[in-house]
Amino acid sequence: MSKIKIATVWLDGCSGCHMSFLDMDERLLAIADKIDLVYSPLVDAKIFPENVDLTLVEGAVSNEDDLHKIKLVRSRTKLLMALGDCAVTSNVPGMRNYFSRDEILRRAYIENASVNQGIPTETIPQLLPKSKPIHEYVKVDIFVPGCPPHADIIFNAVAALLEGRLPDLENQARFG
Repeated sequence: MSKIKIATVWLDGCSGCHMSFLDMDERLLAIADKIDLVYSPLVDAKIFPENVDLTLVEGAVSNEDDLHKIKLVRSRTKLLMALGDCAVTSNVPGMRNYFSRDEILRRAYIENASVNQGIPTETIPQLLPKSKPIHEYVKVDIFVPGCPPHADIIFNAVAALLEGRLPDLENQARFG
């Protein structure tokens, strides 16, 4: 039996969903012989591969790099999972949507900077006008809410997919 190619991606979020993924603890061993983790901030892969079976995406789409990455990921992934409230609703990154890009950059790089005040032009990706959940840019197959989702919910979702069925999260997952 061939292994399922799994990837995880971190966009604009806090990495809490990846920490919950790791909190599956010994259950990771239960699925380890069934998966091949081909891309993740948890491994050293630099280029998102083609023909990924399942990608778990944490975070909202907030800048040009996020937008490019989510489109590339979707084009190379069979099933895409929005993992956590930031990916599902834009949650905390979406709090900036009440302010303009200029206001955000001025606050971060001028008003709150004690040295080297100035908005960088080459070292940070350009902010999009709004931070949005990933389904506003690409098709999402599975939504797993939570901030972060509990490790049990992530495990149950991944285990169901490994068994060839869609996870039933109706009575498990919740926002917040």
